[in-house]
Amino acid sequence: MTINQQDLATLPSTTNTIDSDNIEKKAIAETVIHTESNSVNECVEAEPTEEDSVDITHLRTPIKVDLSPVYDFLGARTTQAWVNAAIENLPLIIQDHANCEKKAAGTAMNLIFRYEFSYDLQRKLAQLIREEMLHYEQVLGIMNERGQEWKYLSAGRYAKGMLKHKRTYEPAAMVDVLIIGAFIEARSCERFAALAEVIDDERLAKYYRYLLKSESRHFEDYLALAQSLSDENIDERVAFFKEVEAELISSPDAELRFHSGTPA
Repeated sequence: MTINQQDLATLPSTTNTIDSDNIEKKAIAETVIHTESNSVNECVEAEPTEEDSVDITHLRTPIKVDLSPVYDFLGARTTQAWVNAAIENLPLIIQDHANCEKKAAGTAMNLIFRYEFSYDLQRKLAQLIREEMLHYEQVLGIMNERGQEWKYLSAGRYAKGMLKHKRTYEPAAMVDVLIIGAFIEARSCERFAALAEVIDDERLAKYYRYLLKSESRHFEDYLALAQSLSDENIDERVAFFKEVEAELISSPDAELRFHSGTPA
């Protein structure tokens, strides 16, 4: 489930480390978006359809999405305390979601220039940019409907907390970034599902359920791409970041954000 200059939007060159707070919610690579289209060219040329309209009233919501792979992948579930705090501060959560979508698109664009060696990565990043910006437009529309003004929100600790463990040499750095992206995607999906169950706003709840269809698969795409860039099995790194991410989600957090920990 995008990235402020402070989140993961500005990745340094392949020989440098990635800016600490540069990767949120959707951070980097929703790098792998399963679009319903059979060809990238069709995606570029086609006019918006009922499935990808900027107007969320035209979106079809899947009846049911199996989230068990997401729950199994994550090391901890979102606490009820976070859900309660999010419901009480919904405007903040909505805007932070918009920030995540915008940052993800910016990060993907940055990566396209940094990692030009991989056709699959380039193609999937291009798909990502289109999807993230569409979601950004959709969330902006929701904010406008609610009469919600844009306010400054600082970046939370989540992305920085994972990125500080990223290796500093290539291709290991990119592998870690993609693994981190997998956890960001999985956590975003889990929180969309948690919020959709309790939000007293059927329009917003329906939109979150709509996002589950694509979000629930993205983390596996990230992992597959990370493994394709590594000569070694990535399971050990995935297990390491699983513990790091679970700690960030479960431990007390002074700031409420879409990917923040348990409210302190």
